[in-house]
Amino acid sequence: MNPLELAGARPGPAFTVTFDGREIEALPGQTVAAALWAAGITAWRTTRSEGAPRGIFCGIGVCFDCLVTVNGRPGQRACLAPVRPGDTIRTQQGTGHED
Repeated sequence: MNPLELAGARPGPAFTVTFDGREIEALPGQTVAAALWAAGITAWRTTRSEGAPRGIFCGIGVCFDCLVTVNGRPGQRACLAPVRPGDTIRTQQGTGHED
């Protein structure tokens, strides 16, 4: 695609994913973080030591603040992971593993 074609591009139809048991709408091409933000969710991880909420910080996969559990796999960077129909996304506690 050239830039002029992209300027008129429209996303495909919305689909549903779940976040902590709540259904949210997502669009093709969105990352997990973008879908969560669009749903008004800004924090989806807590720190190991203090349980402080975390969400997007750098937005480019460098800082690891946006880790989330997707389909049972902890440690997924929400800013990089594409959201797919039927995904089950959960708040991640610390590393997402039994610490």
